[in-house]
Amino acid sequence: MENDLWYDSFLEALHKRFPQRTQLVQELMNLLVIEREAVYRRLRKDVVFPAHEVIKIASTWNIPLYEITGISGQVPFLMQPTNYIEPSDKELDQLQQLVQFLDQLKFSPDSEYVEISNKLSRFLISGFKNLDRFYLFKWMYQYGNNEEKAIPFSRTIISEEKHRLTVEYYQAMKNIANVNYVWDHMLFEYLAYDIRYFYSIQLITDEDKKLIKEDLLALLDYMSEVANKGSFPETKNKVGLYISRINIDTNFSYIYTEKLKLGRIHVFGKHDVYTSDLGMITNFKTWMQLKKRSSVQISEVDERHRIEFFMKQRQLIAHL
Repeated sequence: MENDLWYDSFLEALHKRFPQRTQLVQELMNLLVIEREAVYRRLRKDVVFPAHEVIKIASTWNIPLYEITGISGQVPFLMQPTNYIEPSDKELDQLQQLVQFLDQLKFSPDSEYVEISNKLSRFLISGFKNLDRFYLFKWMYQYGNNEEKAIPFSRTIISEEKHRLTVEYYQAMKNIANVNYVWDHMLFEYLAYDIRYFYSIQLITDEDKKLIKEDLLALLDYMSEVANKGSFPETKNKVGLYISRINIDTNFSYIYTEKLKLGRIHVFGKHDVYTSDLGMITNFKTWMQLKKRSSVQISEVDERHRIEFFMKQRQLIAHL
């Protein structure tokens, strides 16, 4: 086969995702719906993966083009915009695949997720319907609304299918063995300011505000329990919660598992710019560990600060 360079780079990228050959073969059989021998022929280079299979593999397993072509010297970041108002079947299928992947992490004791942010994690709000609606409503107001008149909170509707997958995502994320959050010390103040603003321009009613407050208080109760135990009560997987002493100006996270290593910068409210470049992900991990130096851990070890923090946030929300 002439000009093997791109194909060798592609095969190398596949083996990075699944180092065990038997597992790689099985995953390819499931993804491409082909026989085992057909997979082996492709891996032996007796035949090549057709273009449509390369595209399907790359998009499903988040293999960037630079890994396939072997281009180096640059760190590529990708962005995958999602229609949160009327998600397509493909977008819903991608979310379902993410849930299935996270479900498998219950068998991965070394999986890790770390997030540094000045807003509530997308994962955490997924378990609280009206809080999830509020962030969608805010995103529509800023980026997703093409109508001349802004859509009020009461008309922000999440489809039943999207809500079902969102709840499954919320539950599945708790399968990650080690989770750490570093929160901006003013995170809930920023959120309270947003709620007051939308209330002042009459896009949120008294009843809407009551629903959002109920979810916020429920979230605080849940995270207080998580911080007290140092783990998710449902799965017993470890959770560290830190409060940054200085303001956080960039929201970013990484997930690190045997199959997936991904660094993300959270932008435009509900979108992510992400990279699977291992060197950059190593930088992400280093930066986040350094960020803990200017933060106070309130999970497990510092009962006084933990009680004071959650009491202050409850008072803030109660007086909205």
